[in-house]
Amino acid sequence: MSRTDEIADLIPLLDAFDAAPGVAELRARSYELLGPPAPGALVVDVGCGAGKAVGELTDRGLRAVGVDLDEQMIAAARHRRPDGDFRLGTAYALPFADGEARGYRAEKVLHTLDEPARAIAEARRVLAPGGRVAVLGQDWDTFVIESADPALTRTIVHARADLVASPRAARAHRNLLLDAGFEDVRVEVHTGVLNGSVAEMTLAGMAAAVRKAGAITQAQADGWLADQRERLRTDRAFVAVPLFVASATAPGASGPAGG
Repeated sequence: MSRTDEIADLIPLLDAFDAAPGVAELRARSYELLGPPAPGALVVDVGCGAGKAVGELTDRGLRAVGVDLDEQMIAAARHRRPDGDFRLGTAYALPFADGEARGYRAEKVLHTLDEPARAIAEARRVLAPGGRVAVLGQDWDTFVIESADPALTRTIVHARADLVASPRAARAHRNLLLDAGFEDVRVEVHTGVLNGSVAEMTLAGMAAAVRKAGAITQAQADGWLADQRERLRTDRAFVAVPLFVASATAPGASGPAGG
């Protein structure tokens, strides 16, 4: 599958996840953790994807800028929000001057990076003293899935985590922020319970990736998915994942941005 096809498949999955119960509230919580920036202050959304958060931040009256490394994602974001500001860039080298931003947000980003600490150092660089950071992510090693075969499920969960660049980055959020010199570091734990099409796409994607990697056989993947799909059909599925939300303040000021 080409990179273009991968992104084309990813966008509907992200849309479905964004519409899942509780997810909108979690995004709203991340906006609150950024504090009340001063009028016209810059808030950066790193790994903005198709622009959902940038649109919502803009609707709140903030000057939000979305950054993503994928041109196809940026094109989708610009199509959906022609009034939005979307720029190509990476989490390691953001297109902003030192201290230019008052808020930094990254959702489902750090686990995709080989060097999460480098991205957090870049967040520190672009944030003004007293600026706020909020990072959100799931721990890929701790999916909770009700299954007729717990041993196989453990194999699938851990094998899928091993395919992620930094699968346990979310549990390291606090230490990453502390090591970068941030202050007032706090962590919240929320639990995402997946159902319907989001659960089905997630489970199917996990099984396919792990089978392709050779961790399980095609027969094991088919049998495991058949069990999960029957559970979904009969409303007996349970798929949950902890989501870690960390926030902090850039040093050099007496309070949060806009405080």
